[in-house]
Amino acid sequence: MMGSPDDELEHQGDEGPRHRVCLTAGFWLADTACTQALWGAVMGGKNPSRFQDDARNPVENVSWDDVSDFLQRVASLVHGVVAELPTEAESEYACRAGSETPFSFGATITPEQANYNGSYPYAGGEKGEYRQKTVPVKSFAPNRWGLYEMHGNVWEWCVDGKRPYDGSDQENPRGPEGAGEWRVVRGGSWYVVAKWLRSAYRTVRHRDDRHDGRGFRFALRSTSQEEVAGAERLQHDFKLEGPEAPQGLAAFPGLEGSVAASADAEAATGGRGKLGKTTPKGSREQTKG
Repeated sequence: MMGSPDDELEHQGDEGPRHRVCLTAGFWLADTACTQALWGAVMGGKNPSRFQDDARNPVENVSWDDVSDFLQRVASLVHGVVAELPTEAESEYACRAGSETPFSFGATITPEQANYNGSYPYAGGEKGEYRQKTVPVKSFAPNRWGLYEMHGNVWEWCVDGKRPYDGSDQENPRGPEGAGEWRVVRGGSWYVVAKWLRSAYRTVRHRDDRHDGRGFRFALRSTSQEEVAGAERLQHDFKLEGPEAPQGLAAFPGLEGSVAASADAEAATGGRGKLGKTTPKGSREQTKG
């Protein structure tokens, strides 16, 4: 289900009505936000980020249009791969990782689980650390599907704008995508309050806006065997180590044909990488989020 119920603490009006979403096409989703190292490897030139103390930090200060340029270059470097931002529906689906609680980790969140302004906890919880900057990707344990920092660190651009929810079932929904349309950002950031990290929270920014609290993670589309091979070549090129997924759960259950999984690169550490495929069961999968 996508959106939040009316009785969820800090529920916002544009998060409802909750509705069922069906995603019918498989895709890979990066297991982390794009790092400064990967940005530099693809784009070259000056690092646009404010927080440059670690190349594993997410790249920030990039507009939606900047990201589009990056993705075009990725596609030109790895033939047979369609590189895009996720839709808002795909982003919430991946963030939830099968959960229906305010956060993928449960009913609340702490600064030990995500990077945000811990001076402003969720729903009367205890205050915690406010780091006042981004931190390297994979600093925290991933969600159940092996995706890191889906809550906090940097807001993440979506490919589409904000669509109004009407409560009806949706298949592969997309918001407005015109040249002048604002684009959705999801997930919260290092400087925001905890309630804005909720899985259902949604807001928009103009596509040419840059900010040190905003980055992205990208998706790879598989529509042919050639593209599958291209994705697997990208998988072979990069790796980044991080905390393990919760015990007893596969980091990439998408390999079993049910959920989104992972792909991101870390050029700074000279490692290798891995991708997981989101393949709807059968030809259609009614998905949560």
